[in-house]
Amino acid sequence: MSTRKKTADLTIFLAVIGLLSIGIVMVFSSSAVVAYARYQDSYYFLKKQLLWGLLGLITMFVTMQLNYRGWRKWSKPFFFCSLILLALVLVPGVGTVINGARRWISVGIQFQPSEICKLAIVLFMADWLSKKPEKIRLFWKGLFPPLFVLGMVFVLIMGEPDMGTALVICGTVGLMLFAAGAKWSHLGLLVSGAVPLLMYLIKSEPYRAKRLFAFLDPWKDPLDTGFHIIQSLFALGSGGLFGLGLGRSRQKFFYLPENHTDFIFAILGEELGFIGAATVLCLFFLFAWRGYRTAVVAPDMFGSLLAVGLTSLITLQALINIGVVTSSIPVTGITLPFISFGGTSLVFTLAGVGILLNISKHVQRR
Repeated sequence: MSTRKKTADLTIFLAVIGLLSIGIVMVFSSSAVVAYARYQDSYYFLKKQLLWGLLGLITMFVTMQLNYRGWRKWSKPFFFCSLILLALVLVPGVGTVINGARRWISVGIQFQPSEICKLAIVLFMADWLSKKPEKIRLFWKGLFPPLFVLGMVFVLIMGEPDMGTALVICGTVGLMLFAAGAKWSHLGLLVSGAVPLLMYLIKSEPYRAKRLFAFLDPWKDPLDTGFHIIQSLFALGSGGLFGLGLGRSRQKFFYLPENHTDFIFAILGEELGFIGAATVLCLFFLFAWRGYRTAVVAPDMFGSLLAVGLTSLITLQALINIGVVTSSIPVTGITLPFISFGGTSLVFTLAGVGILLNISKHVQRR
């Protein structure tokens, strides 16, 4: 086999551009009413999203041109900087509290350190696991060190708290460990240990337990814990096959909370119907398919693990968000990649896509 350089994977690029375009439209459609009520400017969130989207695309094109192997030497400093930011966000007076969660730092601009950490830990793990791949089959020497690092990140993110992001990161690292060759018995042991930990975390906070019971029976408390789920299902059910029409959502008139962030997929389903929702799902499927294919044909283990991590990071987050919106899993606050309103998330997600596209330029001729 010989290595050749070619153009980036067109399917990944087009799928991301398609999702981003749909996101811009849906951010405006879903947020216009709230934006006018809060800021007397229906275009408030749209203008911000366009700015972040442009910055994200510039970042994507830059990272797409940089050889992915060059990230190895920067993976550790980048990761440790992200850990410092995660710690700082928990410091009173530094971290900004919004809706009861301390997840943001405001220094002229407001950004979310956990979004930076998602990209940083994928780069760090890809570098670590690819250096001595034979050790991954040994628990204490190979598997325990990355799990210890993951544990630090998990504790810091749960301190905000942000269970959705913590689960995405854990799932992503788990898939990277699997791709690196970890033993099935070790992975099974980790999953077995994760289940009681998850149950403890749910029971330790009353609001998490309420969300779980609301998922099982939202109509038991329709005006409080079950409100999000019920309104989301109303929105999706109202859309039918073709939707009510772009801009004609009824749930965005202060019925469905977080309708331009966590629950934007419900508004999309209401306005664009099953056809629109299925289109978004197909675009995420195309992204995942080509992303994992890039991992398979990458010329080295670092590139392969990096592609697995970047693809899983976006795919798992999309699955969790859509699962919440469709009441397939309990409510947890997490946005839909490329679609939901959000600055830090969009920029660093597109930066990761750029790295993935660069990996796709370096494939093995078969």
